[in-house]
Amino acid sequence: MSRPVKWRKVEFVPGDTYFIPFGKPKCQLAENILKVEELEAIRLKDIENLDQDQCAKKMEISRQTFQRILNEARSKIADALVKGKAIRIEGGNFTQNICQIRCLSCGNQWEESYENLSHDSLVCPKCNAQQIICLEQEDKSFCGRRCCKKFF
Repeated sequence: MSRPVKWRKVEFVPGDTYFIPFGKPKCQLAENILKVEELEAIRLKDIENLDQDQCAKKMEISRQTFQRILNEARSKIADALVKGKAIRIEGGNFTQNICQIRCLSCGNQWEESYENLSHDSLVCPKCNAQQIICLEQEDKSFCGRRCCKKFF
């Protein structure tokens, strides 16, 4: 069985997602893809000026993971600037909220991104049942975190 996805919590999802060097035709450019969580690491560390511990806590990851994400982001940005590459911001394992989920059929528990909870096709990864609830408040149909509702 593969290791479950560890979601990286982000507060900022960019509206502008593509940057190109001035005067170069887009069709001739190589590009670097910067993940959304890599941009968040740059934002927290270099724009908000938070220390590494604070950044890691905001993203709900370890300090080591934060440092790895930050180093990768800086490397991609430096490579794009030095070699005249475009930067595309997309993808990654990010969420704006993380919810604890439990399957009512088999009792399996896992973490899920609230972005995935808005899809009607979400099922238990263990038994494929669609009867799942948010553990934040099992007795309510909405947990108050904008993330989940009961699925039946």
